[in-house]
Formats: sequence, structure tokens, C-alpha cells
Amino acid sequence: MDELDSVFNSALRSRIFEHREVLLPDYVPLELPHRSAEVKRLGEVVAPALRGERPSNAFIYGLTGTGKTAVTKYVLRRLSEAAVQSESQVSAIYVNARERETPYKVLADMAEQLGLRVPFTGLSIGELFSRIVKRLSRLTGIYIVVLDEIDYLVRRGDDVLYDLTRVNEQLGQSKVSIIGITNSVKLIDSLDPRVKSSLGEVQLVFSPYNAEQLKDILSSRAAKAFKEGVLDDGVIPLCAALAAREHGDARRALDMLRVAGEIAEREGAEKVTEDHVRRARAEIERDKVTDVIRTLPLHSKLILAAILDATGWGVTQVTTGEIYDTYRKLVRDLNLEEVTLRRVSGVLGELDMLGIIAGRIISRGRYGKTRVVELAVNPNTVADALSEDPLVGPVLPPKARVRQLRPDAL
Repeated sequence: MDELDSVFNSALRSRIFEHREVLLPDYVPLELPHRSAEVKRLGEVVAPALRGERPSNAFIYGLTGTGKTAVTKYVLRRLSEAAVQSESQVSAIYVNARERETPYKVLADMAEQLGLRVPFTGLSIGELFSRIVKRLSRLTGIYIVVLDEIDYLVRRGDDVLYDLTRVNEQLGQSKVSIIGITNSVKLIDSLDPRVKSSLGEVQLVFSPYNAEQLKDILSSRAAKAFKEGVLDDGVIPLCAALAAREHGDARRALDMLRVAGEIAEREGAEKVTEDHVRRARAEIERDKVTDVIRTLPLHSKLILAAILDATGWGVTQVTTGEIYDTYRKLVRDLNLEEVTLRRVSGVLGELDMLGIIAGRIISRGRYGKTRVVELAVNPNTVADALSEDPLVGPVLPPKARVRQLRPDAL
């Protein structure tokens, strides 16, 4: 028996997991602890669809892991069940804008869920949207379009959103309602006023979970995911405490619990311990940061390399101006054309939202205000991920070059 046979046989005879899929991000449970108010409110928003009326468009805000997607999918699943019983024509279309990357792919995904076959590439956005409108014109009923992580769509302009919010003007028997989901509470303020007024008809805010709520969520999932008696008593409280410290992210808590179980299983351990949880946390952070950095555009990677340099590998905080100066040196070394300071500020905002850096505004007295930035993740992880890029790797700064903020930044 070779190594793979051993791995496969161990998976078939797992001593740790009963139903591992219960801990995966895309699993939608039958019950959602501590989200009954949000479930009820969203249910009230979409309920008119059962009468053949178009529900109000809704915008859902909340930090990562606060249950936005799970609640939305849960409510729409229950709505579909109610529609079958009442013989109402209600359909849900779910698209994750981050996974689809471009407006074309977002629309193509919508088209496919409407039963419309479109080429992978080759059509203009206008032509693709026109085909979707023609398809909807031949259909009847209510269509609820969920655009998850909608901020990734908005980054490339809000023209598609504008067209979607106006699509009912071109339809007859069918009607479309939109639910936008985002981690950014500031996103709707950045939209075109016409899009903002249409898309923000109803706004729901999801607050982070606290440690006790996370314990309830983890306990509920763990009862189904693990074999009886394999979790040490401190495992769930530790996962909950670590996730509560990081903005109440239930998804992260579940990931820690799952990966801790996977580590224990790989080692042939009979129980999942607190040590497995701590190791799982380090593994998740490393993998998450690496995956995010790999997908960044070249200049975003160079700006991150500049932050690594300017902060002395995470030892101190630096201003946007210092980061820009360091970035320009790296660009000159590569004989590339630099982006503007305004664009660098935009990239810093995106890196902040992704959780790779942390920024805050400080007063400089008579010099006014400025933003200072520091790394929010392990500098070695950032450097390892950046070094995979053949252009960025060679210009990475040497380690631990400690620098201080300029006096005028204090």
C-alpha cells in the first residue's frame, strides 16, 4: 500500500469528523443562531414576491463573517419553499462578484441562471445586457438577483448596477429586485446618486458576533461536524475568543475549528486540542494572505512592498507620503511608469479593507492631518507571497530595517 492509499483509507475511517462539510463556508444551516432579527427583516423585504409584487431593492452591510450571505441564502431558500406551496413564480439568482471578477462575467453568470447560453467572451457589455433583457421579457414572475461582494463589481464602475436598477422599465410580465451584499458601509455613498437612490431602498446592517454568540454557533455546527467526544473542552471557547477578537468573524471561527480538526486528523490524534487551534490560526492567516496577495495587480504588489520597506518589516507605522516615496523608488528600479498618489491612496484603502494593513488618521498639529499605516499581518508571510512574483521579488527590501515616523507626522 502506497502513501496515497494510506491517506485515502484514513479519510474513509476518520476518527475526527462525522460531517466535515458542515464547517465549510458555503454550508447554509437549517437554523441561524443570533440572526433571527435579520432573518425576519429580510423576510419582510422579500415577502411581497409571493403576491407577485416586486420586493424593494436591499443593501446589506456588515463585516466579513457576520452572516450576511448565510442569512440571505437561508431567507431565499425559505421563500422558494413558500413560493412552491403558494404556486407563486419566484426565482433567485445568486452571483458572487468577487469570484466573477468582471462585469461581463457577472452578467454572463446571471444569463446562464436564466437559461440563456452566452459565449465566455466576445460580446460587448451592452449586447450581453440586451440579451438578458430579451430573455426576461419572455418570462413571467419575480426574479431576485443577489450580488454578493458587490464592491468588486463597483470598483470597475457602476454602469452595470445602473442598468440593473432600471431593467424593470423594459420588462412586461417579469420583475427584477436586487439585493447587494458588501463588507463596506461606505460603498453606497460612493455610487452614482441615481444608483444609490434605487439600490438603497432598504438597508440592513449586520453587527459582529461576540464571543458568547460565536460559542453558540460553533457548538451547533460542531455537534454535527465532529464525532462525539473528540473536542477538548477548551477548543470551542478558544476559537470563539480568537474570532471575537478579530471583529466577530463567524466564518473565521468555523475555519479555525475545521482546520484544527484537519491538523489533528493528519497527525492521527484522537482528540482536537487547543494547540491544534493555535496552529490552525497560523495556517489560515498564512494561506489567506498569500492567496490575496497573489491576485493583486502589479502596482498593488509594489505598494505593499513599499509598505514592507517603509515600516521596517512591520516594526513601525508610516505615512502615506513615505509609502509613496518608497513606491516611486521601486518603480524606478524596474523602469515602470508610476501611478499617482491618489491611486496609491486608493490601493491603501483596498489593502485596509482586505485586512492586510491597518490605517488610521492622526493629527499633526499645525501640519494638519495624515493617515498612518502599519501591517496587520505577519511581514514574513507578506514577503513570501510577494517573492513569488518574478518582478516584485528581486526588489523586496532587506529584513528589519527599522525606521521612525518623521517628526512632522506626529
